[in-house]
Amino acid sequence: MTTTTPAHITTPRHGYISDKERYLARLRRIEGQARGIHRMIDDDTYCIDILTQISAITSALNTVAVGLVDDHLKHCVASAIHNGGTEADEKLQEASEAIARLVNS
Repeated sequence: MTTTTPAHITTPRHGYISDKERYLARLRRIEGQARGIHRMIDDDTYCIDILTQISAITSALNTVAVGLVDDHLKHCVASAIHNGGTEADEKLQEASEAIARLVNS
């Protein structure tokens, strides 16, 4: 089901929107790496080589995550703080929880 937004309603822009294509390109490379690991296991590749590739994917995902956190803080959180009110506290709490999940993963 496809929905359209009426022209008079503005859609909130996320902090990553200016780098969206860069994020998508990076995620496509990560997908390719994951498929490569699948092939490596299918081909009975040496364990250490597979672990090396898993480490590379983990690092790449962490880079994407840190970039998204940075964009979120600079755009969404900064905007909420500028606007004031309870939204600022909510955005700060949301960011703190997201960072905690990343650190604990």
